[in-house]
Amino acid sequence: MLKEGRARNVAIAHAASLGVGAAATDGRPPCPEYPLRSGAPEAPDETYRTVREAFRLLCLDEEHLGTPGWNPLGELIRPGDRVLIKPNLIRAAHPERPAEWEQLITHPSLIRAVVAFVFIALEGRGRVTIADGPQTDSDFEEICRRTHLDDIAAQFRALGLDVVVLDLRRECWLQKDGVTYQRRALAGDPSGYTEIDLGSKSEFEHGYRLTGRFYGADYDTAETARYHSGGQHRYVLCRTAMDADVVINLPKMKTHKKTGVTLSLKNMVGINGYRNCLPHHTLGTPSDGGDEFAVSNRRTRLQGRLLSTVKKLITFRGSKGGVLARSAFKLGRRVFGGTEEVVRSGNWWGNDTTWRMVLDLNKCLFRFTGDGKERTKPLRYLSIVDGMTAGEGNGPVHVDAKPCGLIVCGFNPLAVDAVCAEIMGFDSACIPMLARGFDVQEYPLADFVAEAIECSSNHPKWSGSFAQLRRAPHMGFRPHFGWVGRIERPPADR
Repeated sequence: MLKEGRARNVAIAHAASLGVGAAATDGRPPCPEYPLRSGAPEAPDETYRTVREAFRLLCLDEEHLGTPGWNPLGELIRPGDRVLIKPNLIRAAHPERPAEWEQLITHPSLIRAVVAFVFIALEGRGRVTIADGPQTDSDFEEICRRTHLDDIAAQFRALGLDVVVLDLRRECWLQKDGVTYQRRALAGDPSGYTEIDLGSKSEFEHGYRLTGRFYGADYDTAETARYHSGGQHRYVLCRTAMDADVVINLPKMKTHKKTGVTLSLKNMVGINGYRNCLPHHTLGTPSDGGDEFAVSNRRTRLQGRLLSTVKKLITFRGSKGGVLARSAFKLGRRVFGGTEEVVRSGNWWGNDTTWRMVLDLNKCLFRFTGDGKERTKPLRYLSIVDGMTAGEGNGPVHVDAKPCGLIVCGFNPLAVDAVCAEIMGFDSACIPMLARGFDVQEYPLADFVAEAIECSSNHPKWSGSFAQLRRAPHMGFRPHFGWVGRIERPPADR
């Protein structure tokens, strides 16, 4: 069991500040617990050392720190447990710069480091699943090639640990010019799926004032409506995640077009088993009761009607578009501008839909088991945010690399994400997913307020209360253009 009060503690390890308590001083190796003494890598890398520092800052297994018997995750993981490691594997590369990928997805060095600590805690008994449901048009094989996930799994299997890598998606969509033309069935989650209806406890039942004409992840809006209408708010979750004894969340530190930031909370979209049940925005302009566009005028209303017509035609054709659909979208981009240039599809600070869906998904994970029943014991959970090379700008996939050398770690996703947002240079109180997350009444995600968060860091200006962190220097991230002027903290020296 976690010690009382742990949930509000967040560690911020800064790679450039390592050396403060990071190594033993009596001549032993600096990481004596490191289990990979043969094969590659033969020595702990910078990421491992930074994760290690985050665990030290959280005061995990203080008694054995600096010894071969140090087991920082022993408080969380028991031998025989089923452990889910959930990275962000959204896509293999930047859409315009195919050689770039490190700012998009969780770096393999972090995944390897975490599996090493899980290996120690399991003592050779249990199962580790590294899993995600990437973007529907992503190539999972290419993601695995770039991240060496299969090699990492094989390396630990050779040590006797049961490790598997899973693509949780049920379909992969092949697209051309942004239009899906083929859908390939995938194996999906071998454990199956669980449907949870939050009903009146959904965030869409509390303070939501838009029309509820949702657009999901696919062309068929009627399908999304079947999951969210008549008092129902149904979500389809992967049982591998819901049945896990321990969930270790490894999100990437990035900006996001619909939620401002994508960190621990948003990363849980990847455990959803059916993307079109997830509302991404509400159709229409603000004056029409929608958040698809940021302004209400003749131009945006015309865009909305044309987009709706084309997508209905694609739905009629079996949700697969051909030359005519691609020509229509190309013409639309020439007339109205591309999505990476103008605000549409709910890609702005006024999106009142996506953050509610994200909080709902986290409620499902933390409150229900794989058989759809409410948990009788709290989920054992840890979030370790990859901010070694982060992403800023037009996130989540068009981000520019921002080297930060950060690992942020804690036992509560809201606490971790609020701290990350402040360090990135954003006011967490201005990001609905975070600010409203602390206000959740039905199935709350935290039993404390943001002001109760306590930070520990090897960067002295980031240690102390949450109020102190909000006054401290930050990394000055550039937000998505749809969020510019709404969430930035005042400039500060780094």
